[in-house]
Amino acid sequence: MESEQLYHRGYCRNSYNSIASASSDEELLDGAGVIMDFHTTEDDNLLDGDAASPGSNYAMSNGGGAASSTTHLLDFLEEPIPGVGTYDDFHTIDWVREKCKDRERHRKINSKKKESAWEFTKSLYDAWSGWLVVTLTGLASGALAGLIDIAADWMNDLKEGVCLSAMWFNHEQCCWTSNETTFAERDKCPQWKSWAELILGQAEGPGSYIMNYFMYIYWALSFAFLAVCLVKVFAPYACGSGIPEIKTILSGFIIRGYLGKWTLMIKTITLVLAVASGLSLGKEGPLVHVACCCGNIFSYLFPKYSKNETLWRSFFAALVAAFVLRSINPFGNSRLVLFYVEYHTPWYLFELIPFILLGVFGGLWGAFFIRANIAWCRRRKSTRFGKFPVLEVILVAAITAVVAFPNPYTRQNTSELIKELFTDCGPLESSQLCQYRLQMNGSKASEGGPNRPAGPGVYSAMWQLCLALIFKIIMTIFTFGLKVPSGLFIPSMAIGAIAGRIVGIAVEQLAYYHHDWFLFKEWCEVGADCITPGLYAMVGAAACLGGVTRMTVSLVVIVFELTGGLEYIVPLMAAVMTSKWVGDAFGREGIYEAHIRLNGYPFLDAKEEFTHTTLAREVMRPRRSDPPLAVLTQDDLTVEELQSVINETSYNGFPVIVSKESQRLVGFALRRDITIAIENARRKQEGIVLSSRVYFTQHAPTLPADSPRPLKLRSILDMSPFTVTDHTPMEIVVDIFRKLGLRQCLVTHNGRLLGIITKKDILRHMAQMANQDPESIMFN
Repeated sequence: MESEQLYHRGYCRNSYNSIASASSDEELLDGAGVIMDFHTTEDDNLLDGDAASPGSNYAMSNGGGAASSTTHLLDFLEEPIPGVGTYDDFHTIDWVREKCKDRERHRKINSKKKESAWEFTKSLYDAWSGWLVVTLTGLASGALAGLIDIAADWMNDLKEGVCLSAMWFNHEQCCWTSNETTFAERDKCPQWKSWAELILGQAEGPGSYIMNYFMYIYWALSFAFLAVCLVKVFAPYACGSGIPEIKTILSGFIIRGYLGKWTLMIKTITLVLAVASGLSLGKEGPLVHVACCCGNIFSYLFPKYSKNETLWRSFFAALVAAFVLRSINPFGNSRLVLFYVEYHTPWYLFELIPFILLGVFGGLWGAFFIRANIAWCRRRKSTRFGKFPVLEVILVAAITAVVAFPNPYTRQNTSELIKELFTDCGPLESSQLCQYRLQMNGSKASEGGPNRPAGPGVYSAMWQLCLALIFKIIMTIFTFGLKVPSGLFIPSMAIGAIAGRIVGIAVEQLAYYHHDWFLFKEWCEVGADCITPGLYAMVGAAACLGGVTRMTVSLVVIVFELTGGLEYIVPLMAAVMTSKWVGDAFGREGIYEAHIRLNGYPFLDAKEEFTHTTLAREVMRPRRSDPPLAVLTQDDLTVEELQSVINETSYNGFPVIVSKESQRLVGFALRRDITIAIENARRKQEGIVLSSRVYFTQHAPTLPADSPRPLKLRSILDMSPFTVTDHTPMEIVVDIFRKLGLRQCLVTHNGRLLGIITKKDILRHMAQMANQDPESIMFN
């Protein structure tokens, strides 16, 4: 609570010229939070309306009828008020105020650490608390990620059968322990029994196929039903990806409970169930939400972060998380990457053509998916169908299971599908994708081209992959946004990997049957395998993911970290940049930004450009058709009049002025702080009645003996609200909001208050300039 003393002091902000010359965001905040003491300034006395000299004494009524002749007013509210400085749910925080509170706390710690050994120990604890939170967050995130991977793999295989020797083993782990398993048939072992073998006693035939089909659908529906029920009953915030909300929270928006304990627990459990149900979704996006929940929970164990709304968002614990993940080894390959690749053939320059074509496909897919998914989610929100989330999840899960089972590429786990598509064909691979038509004697072609003619298995796999591509595209549109945890990384990568593998096999067969073309003749040696279809799958996966998220460099790094393929950075970058350019031609928003706009969150994207020539007076409120701006005078209001203003309006805060005639600005008071201060004074201070005079000034004038006790609210007043003139270009105003994290800015003309611009006003103005619905921004 010591940091709350900041509200007893004002802090002036420099002009925009100094802010514009700052070289970093830290310098911007430095220039915006210079602490100054207003207790002895002459301007303060003028604002208070006092003509007395600095040495004069002030007299007032003590609330009991007796006058205090020569004592300075020591109001009860000069002490910090519990609850003041906090924020309501679905409101934007004031980054500048939070930064200043933390700096004030840090100054006090540094000033006291030389007083005693105990204070020095407290300062060390404060300095190391950040590392402790990072370590705890990394440990928890890595452990939960590993456990989710292991549990999801086991439950996914449970739809097909069970391991008799150890029920907690999945299919792959079960057959690892078998001595009767060959490498060619490593998925077949006597310890693993399908449901048809357990129930009917037979592994082959129409009856066993129908039984396995039925059990697959049964388990898929059971997992989906349990997941949606847990989310609906215990933690509604556990649904979805979580990344749109996390991006909004990082921008300074408060969503109470979104990073809480219940959300973490339910999201962890239901993420396993949702992935195991076979729905076209992934777990990577929701894992970001899980990690943020861990960081939020651990940060509140330390005073340094529990009283600050901003600092905990800066934590990054990848090193510790990676160490824990490596210890758990959920992938079973002793590596930290999910789709480790090891290609033996380099890529050639002519392959940039199909790589760029995959980028075009990724951009088109991303633009189509964003529009289709947003249209479906908007229909879900605006119709009665959205009132039945359990029915929708069951319906989508049933369609997914029924259609997915006959196709081996849609039946298997999506991560396993991507891994198979990324894998290069070796001599021991038994997949259909590697069933090439080799010569009878097994020797290489003596002349001509690479000996990779496609066999019947490859052609069959191509048809199945084409059907799987159509199925994944359709189901992903309807799945993302369901009331279960649902990520988008893995489904998008699967769609791109399927398309890339198809293109890769096509180019490979062209190189075989037309090896005398100048492209192949120049780059491919006779009898060599110069085309790697798995590489095309990896490039296609990156392209489709880039088309959906509109990420570029970070996406290439993510794909590199997932695969370990450092030497393929150039093909990945070519495809990802192409997908972004093609996608931007249809709309610059990624899927997460589109969902932020759909939900009406006040997210001001730092990458979005504002090039219009409007001025602050064209955006500010009130406008000509609006009622006058609600303001508070510094010493003319009673408690009853102040409560009336609060009850009759819904504004987040009110400018405080000297008088309605002068319109000279004094400060800005938040609605929540005013309400808490009045309730706190009535509860703990005698003599506060409806007719009590309210003062936002430093000192109160002499009052008659029979006057009720006054209420001083100076301590909750922000003495330095950020202001711009009415002729300030909106480009500058938007830049100020982005760099300083403001939630409101006052507009003046020749020092007189004209209006106010909020973050919501800016977002609505930007939407209107982009020919979008400005009313879609619902929160401030």
